[in-house]
Amino acid sequence: MNKVAIITGGGSGLGQATSVRLAKEGVDIVVVDVSEKGGNETVEMVKALGVESIFIKADVSKHEEVKNYVDQTVERFGKIDYFFNNAGISGSGSYFLDSSIEEINQIVGINLLGALYGVRYVAEVMLKNGGGSIVNTASSAGVIGQDSVVTYSATKHGIVGITKSMVAEYGKNGLRVNAIAPGPTETPMVKAFYEANPEMKANATNGIPQKRLGTPDEVAELVTFLLTSKAEYINGETIRIDGGFTNTK
Repeated sequence: MNKVAIITGGGSGLGQATSVRLAKEGVDIVVVDVSEKGGNETVEMVKALGVESIFIKADVSKHEEVKNYVDQTVERFGKIDYFFNNAGISGSGSYFLDSSIEEINQIVGINLLGALYGVRYVAEVMLKNGGGSIVNTASSAGVIGQDSVVTYSATKHGIVGITKSMVAEYGKNGLRVNAIAPGPTETPMVKAFYEANPEMKANATNGIPQKRLGTPDEVAELVTFLLTSKAEYINGETIRIDGGFTNTK
């Protein structure tokens, strides 16, 4: 029987790339996204690789929709082996005091509460089945301070805290929880952010020792490694994948 993975934010960027990469390992994929178009596109890409895949539409800031994607996965596949807890938004790039309360609530709702809800419901299923592996998406802004992303940074620091504390509580029960901290990466979300804030792309690229942005495929390789048995003794870690960006801060 194939392993089963849930990928949130699976309709584009890191989620789509990781869905495809895991499918190449023979993993069945549950694609979760708010975008039906992107989610169904990923499903077709995955099915073309010979594994099973379904799309479930969900707004991860709503706990009942998170529970629904977990319940539907169990109903269809009977288990959850891997969880890439990846859905997120960046925000406008405004300085914090120029941010609206609505924007703050939206970023916290999707990035932090959505991640918490996902871990809550997925880990419950995993532990009933003897364990499982979770990778949370943090960010370079989750390990250092960066301007123009105060609320985003707060949520991503929170992701690091979730990762460490879940292992402290449930590592003994067979749960592995790690996080990735990508630097600037060529995803649709990051491209849109830099289109709205072009000077920030130049600043970011100049601040990366490798002098380029990362790619979704590079991140997908790391996520696949961390999710699978290749990383069996790595637990509670936040792995930076940023071309040396945060190493220079």
